[in-house]
Amino acid sequence: MNTQNSNFQALELYEESFRNSVGTMDETGRRKWVYPRKPKGKFTNYRDYVTYLLLAVFFTLPFVKINHNPFLLFNVIDRKFFIFGQPFYLQDFFILALGAVTSVIFVMLFTVVFGRIFCGWLCPQTIFMEGVFRKIEYWIEGDRNKQMKLDRQEWNSEKIRKRLTKWSVYAVLSVVITNFMFMYIVGYEEVFRIITEGPAENPLKFLAMICFTAVFYFVFSWLREQVCTLVCPYGRLQGVLIDKQTINVYYDFKRGENRSKWKKDEDRKAFGKGDCIDCNQCVVVCPTGIDIRNGQQLECVNCTACIDVCDEIMVKVGLPKGLIRYATEAEIENQEKFKFTGRMKATTVILGLLIGFLGFLMYDRGSMEAKFIKPAGSTFFIKNGKITNTFIYTLLNKSNEKKTLTIKVLNPKNAEINFFGNEKIILKGDQILKGNINISFPEKEIRFSKQNMTIGVFDEKGNLVDSFDTVFEGPFQLVL
Repeated sequence: MNTQNSNFQALELYEESFRNSVGTMDETGRRKWVYPRKPKGKFTNYRDYVTYLLLAVFFTLPFVKINHNPFLLFNVIDRKFFIFGQPFYLQDFFILALGAVTSVIFVMLFTVVFGRIFCGWLCPQTIFMEGVFRKIEYWIEGDRNKQMKLDRQEWNSEKIRKRLTKWSVYAVLSVVITNFMFMYIVGYEEVFRIITEGPAENPLKFLAMICFTAVFYFVFSWLREQVCTLVCPYGRLQGVLIDKQTINVYYDFKRGENRSKWKKDEDRKAFGKGDCIDCNQCVVVCPTGIDIRNGQQLECVNCTACIDVCDEIMVKVGLPKGLIRYATEAEIENQEKFKFTGRMKATTVILGLLIGFLGFLMYDRGSMEAKFIKPAGSTFFIKNGKITNTFIYTLLNKSNEKKTLTIKVLNPKNAEINFFGNEKIILKGDQILKGNINISFPEKEIRFSKQNMTIGVFDEKGNLVDSFDTVFEGPFQLVL
């Protein structure tokens, strides 16, 4: 009896020991290279469809324009930002900041309900690693066993040929990805111009491209799954966010344990055996090298490869599929059918409202922005019974259409505006224009040393496109 208890305790300690280290490292801290078996199945097919769609979007969007504006551009250097073809300026920074906050809240709420579905289905690291680079590796070097054999063998002609081919293709792909990434920063026209002119004309830009190409090559040829397990903070964040109602890829331990090897025509229930036949295929197929049967782990990216391979094994041995599946921990523990709970519905509604509110702000930000600021150190002057202030105006046309604008003082009345140039201001699409104006009032209109004033900007049809509240300065007057 004591021996049995000792063995049971040792087994418990072994099963929990995996949490003390990363699955891709041995006890000495050296990396264990992961050779995942090529997955196949229903979820793998679905993920391939999503991958192809997202790759098509990535390689197409830089060439898409709306009203002659790029669909998506984040030119930090020149401070040009376009989202859905709409220009954003520093004046719209609050919308971008709110968008960033909304994104963080979205990720948090999404993780609370749906776990790490983003990691396995939408993350760029997963899309490129599993959907592009890993497939090329399978094509050149073969599946898991062939890769392991190739890695062990001496550097003969076959190994040199296959490795050089793979590394060369990886390098070309890294160059392509870098160029398209730069298209989202400076636009495809600028990227084509840099390529056409060559490195001699653009040494710094070419150096930046080489650096980013090297980073992509390093990540996808060597770092690989360690981006998810060691670098990305999202895996650690999910440990705080998920609970027993969170949907994740889970192993049904109540159905699967006690695991034991398969024997044909055996009544497993009669011998107290679970449905897990301990084939280890869920470990072999995992791109991060973990055993999903150990429970939820930060290395799991919800790629569903273990679901497909387990279902394949269950069909072969005549057992029900779903031993590994999308489920909640509460569902596994209580053997209840999954339900879309009220909390999940409420969270989904909140996510929709957040996205809708951000979309409304982006749509309703106006096509024109005007500011009227007094020059630093300037004051009023009085001439011919009129008090005059000088203002510097800044007009920003956020649309692609040319606008003819006029400036009027809405409040107080009886204002007179003197322009340093043409009274009608012509502003091209996506243009910022600065200028000076003098605004005068009869002395009797200004009753305070600092009088509130509203200045309006009108288009050629007489419609008010923007207004700005400022202060008009005058002499101190004692009002009785």
